[in-house]
Amino acid sequence: MEPNNVSMKWNSLLAVLFIVFNFQAQILQHVEPANWWAGMQQHQVQVLLYGKDIAKYKVEVAGLAILEEVRTENPNYIFVTLETQGKVAGPYPIRLMDNKKEVATHVFTLLERKQHSHYRNSFTSQDVVYLLMPDRFANGDPSNDSHPSTKEQANVNLPGGRHGGDLKGVEDRLAYIKDLGATTIWMTPFLEDNEPTYSYHGYAQSDLYKVDPRYGTNESFRTLVQKAHQLGLKVIKDEVPNHWSSKHWMIQDIPTNTWIHQFDQFTRSSYRTTTQFDPYASKSDQKASADGWFDTTMPDMNQNNPLLLTYLIQNTIWWIEWADLDGLRVDTYSYNDKDAAAIWTKAIMDEYPNLNIVGEVWMHDQAQMAYWQKDSPIGALQHFNSYMPSVMDFTLHDAIMQAFKEKEQGWDQGMVRFYENFSQDYLYANPKNLLVFMENHDTQRFNETYSSLADYKLALTLVATTRGIPQIYYGSEIGMRGSKAVGDADIRRDFFKGATSQERNIEQEAYYQFTKNILNWRKEQKVIHEGALLQYVPQNNVYVYFRYLKPENSEGKNPEVIMIILNNSEKEEELVWDRFTEGTQGFNFGTDVLTNQTFDFEQKTGKIPAKTAYIIQLKNN
Repeated sequence: MEPNNVSMKWNSLLAVLFIVFNFQAQILQHVEPANWWAGMQQHQVQVLLYGKDIAKYKVEVAGLAILEEVRTENPNYIFVTLETQGKVAGPYPIRLMDNKKEVATHVFTLLERKQHSHYRNSFTSQDVVYLLMPDRFANGDPSNDSHPSTKEQANVNLPGGRHGGDLKGVEDRLAYIKDLGATTIWMTPFLEDNEPTYSYHGYAQSDLYKVDPRYGTNESFRTLVQKAHQLGLKVIKDEVPNHWSSKHWMIQDIPTNTWIHQFDQFTRSSYRTTTQFDPYASKSDQKASADGWFDTTMPDMNQNNPLLLTYLIQNTIWWIEWADLDGLRVDTYSYNDKDAAAIWTKAIMDEYPNLNIVGEVWMHDQAQMAYWQKDSPIGALQHFNSYMPSVMDFTLHDAIMQAFKEKEQGWDQGMVRFYENFSQDYLYANPKNLLVFMENHDTQRFNETYSSLADYKLALTLVATTRGIPQIYYGSEIGMRGSKAVGDADIRRDFFKGATSQERNIEQEAYYQFTKNILNWRKEQKVIHEGALLQYVPQNNVYVYFRYLKPENSEGKNPEVIMIILNNSEKEEELVWDRFTEGTQGFNFGTDVLTNQTFDFEQKTGKIPAKTAYIIQLKNN
């Protein structure tokens, strides 16, 4: 009888505790961020508390000073700013009190930072970025293709639907990415996107602190980053501060009316981002661009709301610290309020001075893009600094998607497009930190525009050897095609096969081997990573440029020199070597690094076959 009585008492106690904790969970439904770290530059932490009518309760925090409490017109929110400076790692419970009665508790924890986390390394011009879309790359766990908590279920037969790719699939193919020669992984957003349709792209995020369960969990993402690091690979997170999902729990119950930009009726962005710096722009045009919604399911966030801006800053820092990230790519950067976005960027850079962040500034003029890079001389004319270290070189992409189709050079066509693009580099504060690419998840597939391996070799050689940080798009290395005119799903085809030679056909293998050879060669080439660029005006659709690096102690030492020749002509062209004396710098001999073909510059001329790229390492006999 006695053991049964004990058991009954324990069961009764557990039942009471379950009721209490369940009741508290119903009262306090969200706490964001749920934790922070000791010793952060961002030591004042704004903690969002959410639950039905919680604004009527008093907040108490054990061990941390409350600097500010903000209660908005929505009684379901309390924003509490806590001071963590000088505090050690450990638990600091946050309690909601009704007079002297505790009604809810969250154990807010300060974690220990990794050593030297503040000075983490990041991606640079030494790296090659491999861009992939998790849903389309590889399916490592079919059991999570659909999930009961999300609206859209897997349907591989629907082009714009969920196809089952996940973080486990990426993890399983880390060795493939490394073997290919890429060093950094950029995944399109993997946080929860709970839109009922067309949710696979992830740019309509419905929970900024939660990995989409169809991809995995927060912990599985952190594991992916750890395993990438073990292989020497870096990981970039795609940030989207400009807009959220219409299904985000906060959009369903906004904290304050100024949390998002609201209009009498749906108002789409004009996409005219030049109004951000146009000295003559009307305020209405500026508002139409910066405040309009990117799409019907993507409400435009109002970063001028200080509560939201702090939330966005903290969320980004939380992911960097929690997952040990190596960098960021920022979606639709120029669509944000530019001054608020600069505050967001600077706060992240203050926390991580060595971090690299690349902003998507989809514009078609070098001066307009240069405006958005950190310490831009163009931005300085308007006393503006974005603090954004890098931007994407869309004008180079524009040139790539035209130049190789143009059989005749012309004054501004063919290979001259590249010369003119790089001639504008004086506008950039740091042209060596631009992201250079042939294609990405939003553009026409390169191999759709150009169907030949020869054109691919020309373009990849350019991207891999010019200044900047090369970025390639998954599937390009096996000749994957896709038409933007057909729709976004066609440029985001499933890649599930192709990681082994047995899975690739003869044509795919040729693309793959060239990509692998050039990217792996690039890994060890400091002259490509850091060297100066010298270019010659193209003639007969042949573009010649040099990368050169003088030794630190130059006395008695020759510089390291690489000569790149891109012949876009449909016929063999003859080059007069004397024209390039400034580039060859006294070297009389060279070897192509991919074919071992030799070039003797003491001969008067050299013949370059049609549609051929050479990467020539210069030396003396």
